[in-house]
Amino acid sequence: MTRALGVGIVAALIAAAPVAAQAQDYPTRAITIVVPFAPGGLTDVPVRVLSAMMQERIGQNIVIENKPGGSGVVGGTYAVRAAPDGYTLFANSIADAQNLHYIPVPYNAVDDFAMIGLIVEGPPLVLIIDAKLSYKSLAELLADARANPKKISFGTSGPATSPAIALTQLNSLGKTEIVGVPYHGSGEAARNVAAGLIEGAFAFYAQAKPLADDGKVRALAVAAPQRIASWADVPTMQELGFPNFDYSGFVGLAAPAKTAPAIIAFLNKELNAVVQSRPFRERMEALGMTVPADNTPDKLADVLRRETVRQAALAKLSGHAPLAPQR
Repeated sequence: MTRALGVGIVAALIAAAPVAAQAQDYPTRAITIVVPFAPGGLTDVPVRVLSAMMQERIGQNIVIENKPGGSGVVGGTYAVRAAPDGYTLFANSIADAQNLHYIPVPYNAVDDFAMIGLIVEGPPLVLIIDAKLSYKSLAELLADARANPKKISFGTSGPATSPAIALTQLNSLGKTEIVGVPYHGSGEAARNVAAGLIEGAFAFYAQAKPLADDGKVRALAVAAPQRIASWADVPTMQELGFPNFDYSGFVGLAAPAKTAPAIIAFLNKELNAVVQSRPFRERMEALGMTVPADNTPDKLADVLRRETVRQAALAKLSGHAPLAPQR
C-alpha cells in the first residue's frame, strides 16, 4: 500500500514537471495577443500601449494580432482553441458578456479562459453626429428620425457590441427606427461619421473627442451616469430622459483555460507593473480610461460575471430576447 502510494506520488511529480519547467522558463519566444476588433478601437489601443511597455520588461516581443468579426467572437474562438502555453493571449472586454445574449458563442467567456487581469476600465460612449448636419440636440435628431423612419443611419461595431446595443435601446425608448450599419470597430464607425458617410454613431470618448475638437462631429449626449469632466457641456442620456443608459467598457487580458497557474501569476505581475506605472496611467487618462486597483485574475472574472447579468437586463430593455449561451 505504502509502495503503491509512493509510486503514485512520483508519477504525479513527473507529470507536473514539464508544466513547472515551462512556467519557470517562460517566456522564451514572442507572445501573441489576439485582439478581436480592428486596429484603433477601444480594445486595440490600450493593448498596444500595454504590449509595448510590457515587452521591455519581459525581454520578448509581444505581437498584436487583430481578428475582427462576429462582435469579437471570431477572435475569441481562435484564442480559446490555442495551446495553453502562455504564448497566445486574448484581449477580452465587455463584448464577451454582451455576446451571450445576442449571438451564438461557441465558448464560455469565463470558464474557457484563465483570467490574467484588467488593463483599463472605461471610457463611456458618446452619441456623435456629422457636424454638417443641422441637429443641435438629441431631441431634434429624434424628432426627424420619428418623422422619417429609417432615414438616419448610425455606425456600430457589430450586432452585440455596446454601440449596437445602445442604438437598439435608443430606438426602443425613443420610438425611432435609426438604422444600424456594422463596421469592424467603433473607431472605424466614428471616422465614417466624420467623413459624412453615415449620420451618427455611439462612439467611445477616446474616438469621439478628437473628431469633435477638429469640428468634424458634434456630441449630443454621453451614455454614462455623470457628465465627462473634460466635456462638461455635453449632457448625459439620463438628463435627456433616457434612464439606465450607461455604456462604459473595460479591457482585460486572458489566456486559454489550463494555462499553468505560474504563467498566469507571472503575467499578472508584469501586467500590474505596467498598468500601475505613471506613463501608462497618463496615456490612458488622456483616452478617458482609468486603471483598476486590486487587479487580480479573480477580479476580472467577477467583472465578467456581473456584466453578464447586467447585459441580460439591457437586452430585455432593448427589446431583445436573450439567447441561451451555446457551447
